[in-house]
Amino acid sequence: MKVTFLGAGSWGTALAIMLAKEKHDVIMWSAVQSEIDMLNTYREHKDRLPGAHLPDSIEITGDIEYALSEPDLVVFAVASPFVRSTASKASPYIKDGQIIVNVAKGIEDDTLLTLVDIIKEEINQAKVAVLSGPSHAEEVSIGMPTTVVVGAHEKETAEFIQDIFMNESFRVYTSPDVTGIELGGAIKNVIALAAGMIDGLGYQDNTKAALITRGMSEISRLGIAMGGKLETFCGLSGIGDLIVTCTSTHSRNHNAGYLIGKGKTLKETMEEINQVVEGVNTAKAAKALADKHNVNMPIVEEICEVLFADKNAKEALNDVFTRDRKEEYPDLLWED
Repeated sequence: MKVTFLGAGSWGTALAIMLAKEKHDVIMWSAVQSEIDMLNTYREHKDRLPGAHLPDSIEITGDIEYALSEPDLVVFAVASPFVRSTASKASPYIKDGQIIVNVAKGIEDDTLLTLVDIIKEEINQAKVAVLSGPSHAEEVSIGMPTTVVVGAHEKETAEFIQDIFMNESFRVYTSPDVTGIELGGAIKNVIALAAGMIDGLGYQDNTKAALITRGMSEISRLGIAMGGKLETFCGLSGIGDLIVTCTSTHSRNHNAGYLIGKGKTLKETMEEINQVVEGVNTAKAAKALADKHNVNMPIVEEICEVLFADKNAKEALNDVFTRDRKEEYPDLLWED
């Protein structure tokens, strides 16, 4: 298959390497000339994915019209803040019925749209799907066993993408729950910021397990209110992605939270990470969606206070733990 990647960061690069090794015809497009030059010169993303070599067969270009000349599949791999602008730039060159799969995670601040909805709004002639799950680029690029889920509204679209991506070390499931997959992938980054803060503050396993569990409860409450399915939040793009992002040093969101827990400001943290931290971009949107759908999300609320109102991370954690007592699942019935 001919596969075009829009975006050449760590995740796009890892997936491109994997597909090229499976003998697909891969083109990577980037809007950043210095990134194009680096990839062409060194055949390695030295900034984002050092040590992962690009096969010689991968073509790297800055010409989006050329990159989009009759691909079988288009992979949107740009960071969430750049999805709309990239989709707008790509739209004139996208054919009717083109299958696009988004692999980024996030929610647009002002519209509160998920990334699939943004792409569909800008490229309404395409069929748009999402691929998500517990999948760090650093591990996928070297062939470590990984499992993800692809969501699409049409079964044949999901299975087409499944067939392209699936191999002996990259297992792909399919699902019709596009909304649930996108929300799980986006909001888990906010919870991962909180998990990093817990580590930065010096707390350990009990605290983090509680955070992950209650974080998943918040994600699923909002997701179900927005039309997602409980099964999705119990699956790969829900609890699976949440666990890996909250516990791994590969995670930019966890690492950013760790620095904030250690006392660094948001500005200092962003300068040190020097990459897009999706959870920061998603936190305000997640809170706005919670308010819109009348869903209680205390962890998300406290993270917004820490990020945007200079609240101390330890105080925020304390406020989560000292709220009024509650039932874990109010819908469960008592025997008497």
